[in-house]
Amino acid sequence: MTRWQQYKEQYRRNLKLSIPIVLSQVGQMLTQLADTMMVGQYGGEDPLPLAAVSFGSAIAFLILIGCIGVALGLTPLIGERYVRKEHGECSHLLHNALIFYTTLGLLVGMGQYLISPLLYHMGQSVEVVTGAIPYYRALAYSVPFMMFFFGFKSFLEGVGNTRTVMVITLVANLLNVGLNYLLIFGRCGLPAMGAEGAGWATTLSRVAQAAMIFGYFLLHKEYRRYLKGFSLGALQLSKVRRLLSIGLPIAGQMFLESSAFVGTGVMIGWLGAISLSANQIAISLGNCAFMVILSIGSAATIRISHCFGAKDAGELRLATQATYHLVLAWGVIASLIFILFRYDIPRLFTDNEEVIALTADILIFVALYQLWDGLQNISVGVLRGLQDVKIIMPIAFVAYWLLNLPAGYLFGIHWQMGAPGFFLSYSVGLSAAALLLMWRIRRRIATLQF
Repeated sequence: MTRWQQYKEQYRRNLKLSIPIVLSQVGQMLTQLADTMMVGQYGGEDPLPLAAVSFGSAIAFLILIGCIGVALGLTPLIGERYVRKEHGECSHLLHNALIFYTTLGLLVGMGQYLISPLLYHMGQSVEVVTGAIPYYRALAYSVPFMMFFFGFKSFLEGVGNTRTVMVITLVANLLNVGLNYLLIFGRCGLPAMGAEGAGWATTLSRVAQAAMIFGYFLLHKEYRRYLKGFSLGALQLSKVRRLLSIGLPIAGQMFLESSAFVGTGVMIGWLGAISLSANQIAISLGNCAFMVILSIGSAATIRISHCFGAKDAGELRLATQATYHLVLAWGVIASLIFILFRYDIPRLFTDNEEVIALTADILIFVALYQLWDGLQNISVGVLRGLQDVKIIMPIAFVAYWLLNLPAGYLFGIHWQMGAPGFFLSYSVGLSAAALLLMWRIRRRIATLQF
């Protein structure tokens, strides 16, 4: 078999797993884009509603992302055991994950709601925070349902079933868009709730998402067997510790990376509502591109965990290299889209010409960090599959807190580059993370002994 044929087969396998994840993740991001677009249209030339959603969603996302990171620890554990046909162990891990993740979601959701008054102490205008809090509080109710969903989602991805999650996510996204229309603008006799309506639409769609994936497990014999014997008494500290041994470093890495983006967004908020609105549009677009990257990384975790479980070092190396090829190709495509259409895309979100012009400038820097963002995320996905995750948190700390955030302040405030300068700083942090993580993977694969 030629080298091209080997890679072609790897591309096929990776894409088979990643395309459904891409569709579900992009669908999820399109929902956030719908929130942004509809709230922007609701506000018209007034940037305050869009700025409120930008600020509220950034803080809520920072809280949620840590929980999601913990839940992602289940995927490589299931993948390794599933390929070895250890179905009983897979079942025990699922039971413990569902109980632990849902409990964590309840506690975090309560905490998110209770700390909402602290939003007034983050340097934003009183008008922006006052508009953000109802949206932010509505999202707090969704956290336990989101974590319940992610328990099942991580399990399905671990066994290689990514299509089911795709379908459920897309249905929930469509529901979210419909609820946005009803609640933001006040249709069918409902009051117009503006930004708060977008928050409740997201929460209700997440409840439906959790119900659908639970129903899928109950209705399909292949997966119903993994729920057999489930009870609250099934919780075992040894299983929870194992979940946390993988999940906590992942959560820490995701929190540190996300906090760099959120912290930068907060500093951008110091520049006023125009900059904050442009930041929301640019971040929403950047996140859409990132969802494709994240999906390829999730597929990498599945492939690598299966190769790791089967102790096939040769296949593992090929799968890793092919994943890097795919994400580099996507990075080039996304960068070109952001540069070529930087003046056209913002008009879908707002009529404010100042916001449109500033967003167009920012999108050049969004394009600049696409390749680095892809490389660092795929590297994290590979390390998750290898269950070598302890290193990723210190790397994230160096890259995002010691480099990214100070660079943002230097470029954006000290050198007075404004919002574009803050987005330039992302390239500093992401490139450092990518280089350090790839160095770690090279060392780890070189020492594999099966």
